Formats: sequence, C-alpha cells, structure tokens
Amino acid sequence: MNEDKNSWSEITDDISNVTKKIKNKIDEEDLVEDLKSSFRETVESTSEIMNSLLAIVDKSIKDKDIRKDTRETVQKINDEIFSSLVETKNKISNVYEDSSQSDNEEE
Repeated sequence: MNEDKNSWSEITDDISNVTKKIKNKIDEEDLVEDLKSSFRETVESTSEIMNSLLAIVDKSIKDKDIRKDTRETVQKINDEIFSSLVETKNKISNVYEDSSQSDNEEE
C-alpha cells in the first residue's frame, strides 16, 4: 500500500515537472517572438527614418555636390546601422539556438 502511494507521488511529481517544462518552453517561445517582433519593428522604423532623412536632404540641399556628399554620408550611416542590426540579430539567434540545444540535451 505504501509503495502505491510512493508510486503515485512520483507520478504526480513527474507530471508537475513536465508541466513546468512545457510552461517554461511556452514562455520562452513567447519571449522570443516578442523579441523578433520588436527587432523587426526597430528595423522598419530605422529604415523609415533613413528614407525620410534622404528625402529631406534631396529637398533642402540645392547644391548638387553637397547633396551628393551628404547622401553618401547618410548612406554610410545607414549601412553601418544595418550592419549592426544584422550582427545583433545573428547574436540573438545564436544565443537562442544555444539555449534550445541546451534544453534539448537536458531532456
């Protein structure tokens, strides 16, 4: 009789552990999706800002040489920002993949 109680207790503990793991995994996936969404919004917003800046340069600078130099400078800034964003995205992806692999190894 006592063994049956122990067995049921172990089963209950196992179910509880599995439930916790599932909940943690769902929470993790929600966080990753939120992070992806936020990152995507940041990229889109940055793109809009840079396009607006280029439009302002085109409208307000009349001298062709100055406009060309300014556009090149803005484009270099744009390239640098997007390079940083891609690098950040890759780092985030690597961290998530490493975390997922660690979780899979624990199972």
